[in-house]
Amino acid sequence: MALLALGINHKTAPLDVREKVAFTPEQLVDALERARVSVKLREMAILSTCNRTELYCSTDLEGSRALLEWLGQYHRLDPKVLQSCSYMYWDNDAAQHMMRVASGLDSLVLGEPQILGQLKSAFALSQEHGLVGAELGRLFQQTFAVAKQVRTDTSIGQNPVSVAYAAVSLAQHIFSDLGKSRALLIGAGETIELVARHLKQAGVRSMTVANRTLSRGRSLAESVGADAILLGEIPDALAQSDIVIASTASQLPILGKGAVERALKKRKHKPIFMVDIAVPRDIEPQVGELDDVYLYSVDDLQEVIEENQRSREMAALEAEAIIESGASAFMRQLRELEAVDTLTALRTRTEVHRDEALQQALKQLRRGKPAEEVLQLLANRLTNKVLHTPTIQLRKASADGRTDLLQLAQELFQLSDNPGQDS
Repeated sequence: MALLALGINHKTAPLDVREKVAFTPEQLVDALERARVSVKLREMAILSTCNRTELYCSTDLEGSRALLEWLGQYHRLDPKVLQSCSYMYWDNDAAQHMMRVASGLDSLVLGEPQILGQLKSAFALSQEHGLVGAELGRLFQQTFAVAKQVRTDTSIGQNPVSVAYAAVSLAQHIFSDLGKSRALLIGAGETIELVARHLKQAGVRSMTVANRTLSRGRSLAESVGADAILLGEIPDALAQSDIVIASTASQLPILGKGAVERALKKRKHKPIFMVDIAVPRDIEPQVGELDDVYLYSVDDLQEVIEENQRSREMAALEAEAIIESGASAFMRQLRELEAVDTLTALRTRTEVHRDEALQQALKQLRRGKPAEEVLQLLANRLTNKVLHTPTIQLRKASADGRTDLLQLAQELFQLSDNPGQDS
């Protein structure tokens, strides 16, 4: 048996295939149980996100083929399609792959932190259903430890690399306490939704979503605890806003210089931080000429993103070294684990010899034999019993020309020309 990481991701499969192979949260328990029975797996975990579906387990080559076939059958997908865009990593490569995933090095956005939480959830679900044994359990624990070290010892996740996150990051540089700031978000698309969530996480409590369609604006506003207004109500909301972030599909600017000037007068020239993410622009460039306005365009953000991306790429090189070391340490632990059965059998056999020799010695003592003579016989008998089988096997190995076994015995028992001393 060997450790296997099998899956597809955004690098190997198009979106339409990833969608078909993804497991919904409601499917995961059923899938784990079916895979356990169909492929006869003792250990297994499933990670399923919008960008990847991966199965981690302990199996052999035949089992890996059966698992891939099962995955295709479960999702009613042509096996040839799945095989063409899937990958398999074994043992050390599997450990390194899982650690890279957990650290955000294999993500669409380099260094993104959400994947670690998703991996922890996958582990918890498998553990809850008895599908985590010694091997997979150790792998997950080592993976979490390595991911934590990567986050602590490198700057992989410190700098924003998305437009939404970069906009919020700039706001944090301008306002010392975002919790006291009011935000006006213009638009209700995916980018503004991400901005809203980042602002909420950053501590902004008061947000207003302005949108051309009130129902769409309300839908987003309710999900983040904000208010919703129509675009026509922006002038009144603008005077109350410290942060304005716009991203609509409008072909003409929504905010002009005059409207912002009037808002500043009502605010008694209290500064406004503005970010225009839209292309074409939602905010007239002339707004940036006003005192007390900090206006950033999508190009300004792109410069921040590119610089931060380079920073993350440098940090990724440091992270790779941590991961390589972590995977090596795990494989060493795994090899040590493989010795447990052998060591247990050796100890059990030795204890049987010990108990037999001890019982014979006790009988001799009861018969009145001198204790010194009994101890001498006990030592001789125990030595002969323990060394009998190894002696026969080593003689046979020597006769067969198996010098490698003789050398291993020398190393294993630390034999030397000077008895009683380590070689």
